Amino acid sequence: MEKHYTDNGPMLNAYPDSMGGRLSDVVSFLEKPEMEDSFQSFYILPSIFNTDLDRGFSVIDYNINREMGSEQDLERLRALGINLKLDFILNHASVLSPQFQDLIKNGENSKYADFFINWNKFWEGKGQMTEEGYIQPDEEYIKDMFFRKPGLPILMVRMPDGKDVPYWNTFYQEVIYKHPDAMDLMGAMDIQYLAAERICEKVNAELGAGKKPAEIDFTGFEEYRDKVIDYLESNRKYLGQMDLNVKSDLVWEHYDNTLKALSGYGASIVRLDAFAYAPKEPGKKNFMNEPDTWDLLSKVRELADKYHVTLLPEIHASYGEKVYKKVADMGYMTYDFFLPGLLIDAMEKKSGKDLARWAQEIFNDKIRTVNMLGCHDGIPLLDLKGLLPEEEIQNLIDTIVGRGGLVKDLHGKKNMYYQVNATYYSALGEDDKKMLLARAIQMFMPGKPQVWYLDLFAGKNDHEAVKRAGAAGHKEINRTNLSPEEMEKRLESDVVSKQIELLRFRNTCSAFSFDAEFNVETDGTKMTMTWNNQGHTASLKVDFADYSYEIIK
Repeated sequence: MEKHYTDNGPMLNAYPDSMGGRLSDVVSFLEKPEMEDSFQSFYILPSIFNTDLDRGFSVIDYNINREMGSEQDLERLRALGINLKLDFILNHASVLSPQFQDLIKNGENSKYADFFINWNKFWEGKGQMTEEGYIQPDEEYIKDMFFRKPGLPILMVRMPDGKDVPYWNTFYQEVIYKHPDAMDLMGAMDIQYLAAERICEKVNAELGAGKKPAEIDFTGFEEYRDKVIDYLESNRKYLGQMDLNVKSDLVWEHYDNTLKALSGYGASIVRLDAFAYAPKEPGKKNFMNEPDTWDLLSKVRELADKYHVTLLPEIHASYGEKVYKKVADMGYMTYDFFLPGLLIDAMEKKSGKDLARWAQEIFNDKIRTVNMLGCHDGIPLLDLKGLLPEEEIQNLIDTIVGRGGLVKDLHGKKNMYYQVNATYYSALGEDDKKMLLARAIQMFMPGKPQVWYLDLFAGKNDHEAVKRAGAAGHKEINRTNLSPEEMEKRLESDVVSKQIELLRFRNTCSAFSFDAEFNVETDGTKMTMTWNNQGHTASLKVDFADYSYEIIK
């Protein structure tokens, strides 16, 4: 008898090395008899591509990273009937991308001279040139702009003619200075060996302490100062994510080629990362500019339609701002960033009233969502503003932090960072009944359920990984890589095997569909969610008093 699969079945979410070390290990896990029919889709995070930083979100190019996976792995996924969701980073590309490397090599003569945003050209006539060589925009143009980090978002880039040119850099940057030896300096200037050796000792010590070349003390060697500094600056290297100029025809050629490649890999959904930063205009917010953002999305959708992929714009905004509604009304899928917090809130208050109100809104307004519990970033809670009172949101944050979660303020501003970093299992107090209830409710929520691999295995907060990662490593709390042996062992536990049963039920039950009928009712601690589709029915009866549930079909 032919099996039925819903049109919005569950989607696994993992890095290619999250479950064993390579994508082939993930595929081998999905090929196990225990996993049959459990997943319809797989969101492979972008370290599957040729990337350098930010666990994949700094893309050099969209070729498959041979250390992580292969075309054969993708073929095996297709053989399982699993389609893909893949990332497309609209706003930026790596410093190591061929386009930026060509710019560094050839300067204004580069084919890609306008592929990235020359800060001074962008702000020409709208500010004052500084001694450092970049324009400081006039206050009237910059006062309403949102930046992700302190100071202006620029990276000074040394060109072949020796000039430093500022380029727009919203996210990460790192400047790396070569530690010279005596022979390097002797090859670059007229200097004796011993003097060169002593200068190198001083220079390398101060570079190691974090000083820039111009800040180094050259006492006793003043005559060599300028030439040494020029040598260091001329040989500096960079890491970072450089913003793309969406007004460049070559950028749109890059967009087209990327969507074609992703479709060829088997992507049916393409997540647009950081898209809201891409359109830039002097004086506008620098995030969700209107109508610029929507015009950009419309042009990208024209390209996506050629390759039969659905776009999923990724954006965090409070419920009260209704951005999710605007995205949906324009015909895009959207993330349900409200479900993770509402579920924990329902568990804590032992009431599904607020959760049910949101679920019914999704259905009534025909919003096509991808929902989740945990993910590679964190648990979004500030998104709930307007849906829950701020006091209750703060209580949720305090509860998750009290259970070992972490909060990172955005460059020191309280309540600016929208996520709490924790595994969902730990956020629920590492309670198996709560985890299974949360998964059951997710399976009955409107939308396409996305499942973070570590949630599936009831992973706990990994504070040791945070320590190993250093100052910016807070997200590693929820990114523990599992070995095949660990996965095999965890499959034996009820909290894992019962989640898999729920996934299989959701993927194969004929009652579910984007276009099926849905209803939710609450009564005190109880909640009932029901789906009807062409004569097929499935109901979930929940009691938050004891975290119990029953599925009736």
